Amino acid sequence: MELPSNPSINHPYIPSTDFERAEMLSVIGVDSFDDLLSDIPLEHRHPRMDLTSGLSEQELGSRISGFAGENASPSSGYVSFLGAGAYSHYIPSVVRSILQRGEFVTGYTPYQPEAAQGTLQVGFEFQTIICQLTGMEVANAGMYDGPTAFAEACLMAARVTRRNKVGVVSDIDNRLLEVLISYVKYQDIEIIEITPDTRVIPDDLACIGIQSPNFFGEIQDVERLTNLAHDHGALSVVHVNPISLGLFKSPGEFGVDIVTAEGQPLGVPMAFGGPYVGLFACKKEHIRQMPGRIIGYTKDTKGRAGYALTLQTREQHIRRERATSNICTSTQLIALMVTAYVATLGKQGIKEVAELCYQKAHYAAKEITNIEGYSVRNKGTFFHEFVVTCPREPSVINAELLKQKIIGGLDISNRSDNGMLVCFTETNSKKDIDRFVEGLRQLGEVH
Repeated sequence: MELPSNPSINHPYIPSTDFERAEMLSVIGVDSFDDLLSDIPLEHRHPRMDLTSGLSEQELGSRISGFAGENASPSSGYVSFLGAGAYSHYIPSVVRSILQRGEFVTGYTPYQPEAAQGTLQVGFEFQTIICQLTGMEVANAGMYDGPTAFAEACLMAARVTRRNKVGVVSDIDNRLLEVLISYVKYQDIEIIEITPDTRVIPDDLACIGIQSPNFFGEIQDVERLTNLAHDHGALSVVHVNPISLGLFKSPGEFGVDIVTAEGQPLGVPMAFGGPYVGLFACKKEHIRQMPGRIIGYTKDTKGRAGYALTLQTREQHIRRERATSNICTSTQLIALMVTAYVATLGKQGIKEVAELCYQKAHYAAKEITNIEGYSVRNKGTFFHEFVVTCPREPSVINAELLKQKIIGGLDISNRSDNGMLVCFTETNSKKDIDRFVEGLRQLGEVH
């Protein structure tokens, strides 16, 4: 087989030269690439694709911008009152500027500390911030997202207590429960449903899994449920909205054992659902059972500060039988967003954002309650989400609101009759809220 005579010619977007490809085919023992596909019928080997002619970079940019403009989002002239796990908050421009700095040479796992001190330092600061927010003693460098963090926490509780039953309070987000179910599918762990007002639990539970604010936006009695768990030798696992911690007591103040959260509200764009970052913190006594990675601080022989991955409890790093988790994906880039956001706002800024969310939601609830045919389901304290019982199907109302460039709440009729879960953040002005309320009023009258 004759190889091409000029091995140096290569197209800038094709990684292998003609010479290199021919050399590989020679080693394999075939004459052409088509010979590798001989098992595929000829008529299916090179299907004809009806593609449009190529565009220039400028033309392609305009085309994609046109597609993006068809999206209904707050950035394209819509106002949104949709939450349910992903929240629209204002992100200061400095966050993106910091992301682009050269000190953060990689968003991937910083295996080489000598080349990634900036990334490692941010990870260390991220852990510190999560501990300060949650009131816990130790935190890891991030999980995939909130639901996986919650599932990992329940598995961790089973390891710590050596029990195989996990109790979950019934008013959590179904996505938390679904991910937990998928995690325990091939493990000897049983999931038990617990009502929020329960006073009795089985003696062999590994933990009580709590969400506060819960899926409906209500603040749970975390202290009572935590004490109930401890009285039966179980752990308390609490999933929180991190912004709410600027206003309400931290889980650590209630003696909670493990805290998880979705980090998206802390400076991460909604971005069609990800990538996000899961927050995970616990008591120091359980640190050896905590999944993920922990970044540590030390000093070199010259007394200079240095950072390195200290604990990594996945099976790629330690013996499989001792591994606590196989979480692989690094979320350091997203953790950098969280760190920059929280550092920019500071303690007072986070508190002000939380207060604005709380006040705007309660103003909206008061106004909606005054509309004939509508009512607010929530009876206890709620944060920035609540359930509106509508006079007609929420899906119909949302479709009409969208025509007015209003993105309504989430239709949760499957969990609450004609229920719409609505959310309010600091990005919603009084004018926006009044417009939403008026839209609901008009649609109620039509019914």
